[in-house]
Amino acid sequence: MDTTRSLFLPPQGSTVASDVDALFGFIFWISLFFFVGVTALTVYFCIKYKRKDGKGETTPYIESLALEITWIVIPTILLMVIFVWGFQDFIRMHIVPANSMEIKVTGQKWFWSFNYAEGATGVGELVVPVGQPVKLLMSSKDVIHSFFVPAFRIKMDVLPNRYTITWFEATMTGEFEIYCTEFCGKGHSEMWGTVKVLPKDEFAKWLEAGSGPGEGESMKEYGARMFVKNACNTCHSLDGSKNVGPTFQGLFGRREVMSDGTTITVDENYIRESILSPMAKQVVGYDPVMPTYQGILKDVDIDGLIAYIKSLEN
Repeated sequence: MDTTRSLFLPPQGSTVASDVDALFGFIFWISLFFFVGVTALTVYFCIKYKRKDGKGETTPYIESLALEITWIVIPTILLMVIFVWGFQDFIRMHIVPANSMEIKVTGQKWFWSFNYAEGATGVGELVVPVGQPVKLLMSSKDVIHSFFVPAFRIKMDVLPNRYTITWFEATMTGEFEIYCTEFCGKGHSEMWGTVKVLPKDEFAKWLEAGSGPGEGESMKEYGARMFVKNACNTCHSLDGSKNVGPTFQGLFGRREVMSDGTTITVDENYIRESILSPMAKQVVGYDPVMPTYQGILKDVDIDGLIAYIKSLEN
């Protein structure tokens, strides 16, 4: 288990992290060496050749072929070393191993969703096994996002209307932060998630179990968990305050005026429709920015959210 940590970087959580850190360290210490050296020489020459009072001496012309060759050859060699080293790391980070497990990643304002080939889904939490290469096939439903996991040293832009690919192999179990590093609107700073790395046997059990209420968990409690997990709390408040979307406090049974002038009473069907087809009916006074959760939430997830919303009385 590799838990190497440096002064500047988080623990190394993937197989490529040590390679990235080694190149970073080489560039940092070379830069620091020349910065200190040039600064020290500058200070030394300023003191040594300071103009003397009453003397109008001029600096003599200095010509040194050896010096000129030195300051051309040494930086050129260092730059070539950095280029070759960096290119090798770049190739390794962009060629996906043949035995990789593929996960579909979707970015949208303002959360990450994950779809597994076996049918499991996740929002905000990417669950993977340790010691297994994982290929991420990524796209965006709206604007440009950027998928960044500092501990794994991977970052890739996520674009609308096309796929981008990155991969990693986690070397330790635990939870690691996911960030969006491309400004994508009001909720950009809240567009974060977690990579949860499990032992292979635990991951197999998680994948088989899929999603749903835990043992002894009521639908209302499960819905409360889905409310946070699916980032509903970034746009909908629970205390009556206005946010990007209507507050959920006292929402069930309330009469709402739509943008077309019609009035509806919030019931189970309206909530379900708003989750799966949010553009079908728009509450007056709010922008049509809610993304669809079609293909992301299962029926049991929606049932849980409905039960939770019904419990939020004024």
